[in-house]
Amino acid sequence: MKIAILFLTIILFAGCSNHPRLVDLKISLTDSNRSLKIAGFDKLIIADIGRDTNNEAWESLLPVYKMPSDTDMKDYQNVQPGKYAVKDSLVIFTPDTAFKRGQAYFLRHFRHGEGTSAWKYIREKKRPGSISYKDLVFSY
Repeated sequence: MKIAILFLTIILFAGCSNHPRLVDLKISLTDSNRSLKIAGFDKLIIADIGRDTNNEAWESLLPVYKMPSDTDMKDYQNVQPGKYAVKDSLVIFTPDTAFKRGQAYFLRHFRHGEGTSAWKYIREKKRPGSISYKDLVFSY
């Protein structure tokens, strides 16, 4: 299942051209700081994903984590459980447990469109199949 989701994500986020458009995500708190608004997707692509994707798939595509006090431990955190909803070209994440004031969180955005060229793998010494990511940090 995860391989199918990853393949779908690569196709949808990278597009069909030789030069994939990278998704530049923007995040902000909304609904009186109860939810996280994730913007930057193409409206048609996000609508297709939203129709056919369950909450578990969203959690693997756009996971939200609580930032640990020792940031070296970021990669070992459990995913923040919650619900994902699609509204226009936005994805709205609402955690099962409310965000805490003063606590930092982060959204891990996997950059599936990067590193598609063999030269890029060689230059950056990446292994085929490795996916780069960007952590978008936010706090309430």
